Formats: sequence, structure tokens, C-alpha cells
Amino acid sequence: MAQQDGIFKIKGTLGGVTFYKTKDGYMAREKGGIDRRRLAADPAFRRTRENGQEFGTAGRYGKYLRAAVRSVMQHASDKRVVSRLVKKLMEILKTDSVNDRGLRNPADGELGLLKGFEFNVEGQLSVTLFAMYTAVLERPGGTAQVDVPAMIPSQMIKAPGGTTHYRIVSAAAEVDFLEGLSLLTTDGTAILPYNDVESAPAVLQTGITPASTLPLVQLLGVEFYQEVNGTFYMLNNGSFNALAIVNVSKP
Repeated sequence: MAQQDGIFKIKGTLGGVTFYKTKDGYMAREKGGIDRRRLAADPAFRRTRENGQEFGTAGRYGKYLRAAVRSVMQHASDKRVVSRLVKKLMEILKTDSVNDRGLRNPADGELGLLKGFEFNVEGQLSVTLFAMYTAVLERPGGTAQVDVPAMIPSQMIKAPGGTTHYRIVSAAAEVDFLEGLSLLTTDGTAILPYNDVESAPAVLQTGITPASTLPLVQLLGVEFYQEVNGTFYMLNNGSFNALAIVNVSKP
């Protein structure tokens, strides 16, 4: 790998050399790689094919999960959430003891390892909400509930500067990872003042299909607002909002 030096910085391929930009600057390397037909058929690359197939499976699962919860994560996710979620799903996929290599998938592994996944590393729920909430995901009756106790917001919620109000949100999703279909229900508190006055307890309920045969995911988050002339604006376009998976249930 060589570093480009000069006035003109090139990106692309020229004369068998690929020029590209990284966080360390503009780089250049000789174009190479394994022939695609050989990679697809040569027994020597069987493990490579299996790894590629499983990486694709993890990517598909991540895509379907993000699509399922898009309405609650659109203002509560960081720029690397896609790669971080795929990395976690690859970790889960490797716990699948049912299927052969290349055919393993997260649903047949320890899917519960998704619990605690943070969608926004810039505003993690684990270091944002300190109130001792309880989250229950009940498959037979089709209920998902979060109970948040009475609390003093300024003491139990770590808010970014400029916050005048906040809102606690919850969601429950059923995700069909084979077909890419999903169902999401949401609930949330009103937009509440961020101050030293004790808030009332909150019960957030999100119904799901009773006795669902699909994987279930329950989420909890906190949104931050700034009030200006009676209008509430999501603080910094939601870049500090927290959202995490608090429960997972396999059928």
C-alpha cells in the first residue's frame, strides 16, 4: 500500500493501480484479487464462500430489523449503526448449533444477545436513563409493557445541553426474517419538562400478536427537545436521542 503525494489526489483505477481515500489520506495499491469464477468453484475457497454467505445472512437480518423499527430509530441512530448491528448479528449467528457452516443464521442462535444493543452510541440508553424501569415482553397474551417510576428528570435522565423537555418512547416489533415482513407498535409519554420537579409514573403499552410465531423485539428510548416560543424542536435533529433493545423473545 502506497500513499499518494502531490498536488492532484486521484480516486479510481488507472493502469492497474487503484487510487482511493481513507481516514489516513489518499492511498494507492495495485489492482489484484482472486478470479471470481475460481472463488465460486475452487474447493480451496470453500470456507471463504461459507463466510461470505453467512455475512450476507447477517446483513439481511440487520436490514429487516432496521426496517421493522425504522420509525423509532430514524432520530436515534448513529452513522455506524448498520455495521455495528451486522457485527452483533454475526456474533449471534456463530452460536447457531443447528445448521452447517454457511447456512447458520441468527434466528437459530442466541438471538437474546441482541438485548442491550444501542442504536446510537452518541446517546446510549444505559447512560441516559437511570430510573429503575421494568420491561416485560409477554408472547402468549401479546403484550409488551414498560413501567417507568416517578422520578426527578434532572437526576434520573442525563440530557445534553440545551434540553428543556424530553419524551420516553417504547416499541415492540414482530420480525419475519425469512420474508422481510414486520409489525411495529409504539407508545410514548407526552413531551415533559426537564426540570427538578418529580414526574408521575409512566406505563407504556405496545400490543403484539397473541401467541406470535415470530421473533419479538422490545425497545425503549428517550428523546430530547428544546422549546422555542411554544414550539418543541428535537434537539440537534435527534443526534443525542437514546434507543436500545431491552427484550428479545424467540418463538
